[in-house]
Amino acid sequence: MTDIITSPSNDEKNIATITHLAGTVFWFVPALVVWILKKDDSAYLADQSKEALNFQITVLIAQFVAGFLAIILIGFVLMGIIWLLNIIFCIIAAVATSKGETYRYPFCLRLIN
Repeated sequence: MTDIITSPSNDEKNIATITHLAGTVFWFVPALVVWILKKDDSAYLADQSKEALNFQITVLIAQFVAGFLAIILIGFVLMGIIWLLNIIFCIIAAVATSKGETYRYPFCLRLIN
């Protein structure tokens, strides 16, 4: 996608903010819905929903690995850390998108391009 991301409208900022925050409760579903519905309408929403979707897929994979590691008890600690990091990074992303900035999650697998 070679679209130039211009300054997003207030509606786009609000949708992106809600998309990032909703990931803390509903995991990848809100990001997937926004990406499918808005990817052709707004370059900003396409970018941010794809970023949120990639991050939530990364979190889901990490939770599965931690669940498997719960057999040796270290997974329980990892599950808590992953859950906490998900909330922290989603809040940081929401604050950035509410200002109209683009946000890139750290430790994120870029599975959807």
